[in-house]
Amino acid sequence: MKRSFLLLVSLLSACAAANPAPRGQAAASDPPPAAERLSGAFLTGRFAAQEDDLSYASDAFLRALALDPSSRELHQQAFLTSLLAGRPEAARLARGLTDNLSAQLYLVDADALAGSWSSAEKRLAGVSRQGLAQVLQPLLVAWVQFGGGRTDAAMATLKPFIDAPRYRFVYSLHGALIADLAGRTGDAARLYRQAQAEFGAPTLELARMVASWQARQGQLAEARRTLSATIELNPEMGIALPALSARPGERLIRNATDGMAETYLMMAAALRQQEANDLSAVLLQLALQLRPDFTPARLLGADILEGTRHAAAALTLLAPVPASDPLIAVVQLRRAELQQQSGATEAALATLDQATRDYPARPEPWAMKGDLLRSGHRYGEAVTAYDEAIKRLDAPGRLSWVLFYDRGVALERSKQWPRAEADFQKALELAPDQPYVLNYLGYSWTEQGRDLGAARAMIERAVRQRPNDGAIVDSLGWVMLRQGDVPGAVQVLERAVELVPEDAAVNGHLGDAYWAAGRQREALYQWRRAVTLNPEPEEATRLKARLHEAEQALGITAASAAP
Repeated sequence: MKRSFLLLVSLLSACAAANPAPRGQAAASDPPPAAERLSGAFLTGRFAAQEDDLSYASDAFLRALALDPSSRELHQQAFLTSLLAGRPEAARLARGLTDNLSAQLYLVDADALAGSWSSAEKRLAGVSRQGLAQVLQPLLVAWVQFGGGRTDAAMATLKPFIDAPRYRFVYSLHGALIADLAGRTGDAARLYRQAQAEFGAPTLELARMVASWQARQGQLAEARRTLSATIELNPEMGIALPALSARPGERLIRNATDGMAETYLMMAAALRQQEANDLSAVLLQLALQLRPDFTPARLLGADILEGTRHAAAALTLLAPVPASDPLIAVVQLRRAELQQQSGATEAALATLDQATRDYPARPEPWAMKGDLLRSGHRYGEAVTAYDEAIKRLDAPGRLSWVLFYDRGVALERSKQWPRAEADFQKALELAPDQPYVLNYLGYSWTEQGRDLGAARAMIERAVRQRPNDGAIVDSLGWVMLRQGDVPGAVQVLERAVELVPEDAAVNGHLGDAYWAAGRQREALYQWRRAVTLNPEPEEATRLKARLHEAEQALGITAASAAP
């Protein structure tokens, strides 16, 4: 996914910037050197921005801007890339972009860091209340007013939004944080309760804020329950629970600039859910400008970079997180995941081995190690890692189904079917309608030619939940073929190939169905296509054997079979 907001200047604009000859006048055969340099710098910046090499992109756009200082488009490109790269040039560039929201927020941050609260408030007053600024502006104004010692004004700014239904949870939470810092216990208690009630699924960040409040009010047991309940909904954060529970009263928001950073993070997280990664990345950089030690912002930024396949940049973003941070265990697991995505499998395994030593009672490092080994087809080692993870489960609950499922897959791939089947059954006991477990167990039974009626019933339940999942639809077609329903199997498997046209096994299964239906030439085509789609070794052997047998039966020689 490219950062579209960084590429405001199109290739047409770049050509226009090169000062083409007026209409009717022939252009010189060689472009002027300045025009060449401008086009080259622009294209270099454009490519570097696409690749998320933002410092290099910033250099290129700054060079282009120096050649064409009047270009507003280049000015914005240079500012945005400098901002995202954390470059000092962003400050100078921002001052020339009076109607650019990101630039004005950058300058608001600079005022806040300098303690120039009245200047920050004045600048925010000039921000147009449109789009994202409708939500951001009153929150930032309130924090700026609080930073300037005007708590009454801050609460008054938020009150109409707290009383209105839209985004009430956001304004209630920030009102609670301001009241809490100001020592207004009654207002803080009321607004924390309101924020909890208004949030849908509570986030870990909200739970930490509420738990901090509860602990500082002497409600330590309630604080720990708040954290534990949220971890149940966010199990990937479970490894951090001991550290968080050990210091529940620690304030997450210590001052006005922290509150502003939290505002940016909350908006960035909402935009991330809407896949607006470009704007989310800008807001996260604004948060880190105010608070470089803001680990939740670094974790979210790393997620965005990972999603755009820039694992190395994500690792760089997480590098400054200290070992003393309460979320360091989560960061450690993310580092391992990013290392593996970067191709550094052994480094990832070393990181996870260290995590198993640092957190010996936790299942998460072992579970991730199992996932990593399984993805590398090291199934026996993966089973051992999953064994260690499952040993560390206090009491398997509904969310534990995935561990038994993952171990079951590794067991099945390592030819340990009785144990694998037991794990799939355990996963279904914990999560009876889990479509991936239903599909895997049903497909495995189909492959073994046993309990085909029960297998089909399970797969049909999975299809009802995931009707557009090509692998699950393929399983249904495959069991129908095994049951002798050839016309039905052909129809279903054709649908599966439409859903996952590049899957070797699915194309191979459709070839089997065509052959059973007497459509021999179509079967040969599907098998030949499947062989070109990088099938798993066992599937490749099966496909080649089917092709050989079919070609012999039809009297097709190697020469005539060639395209």
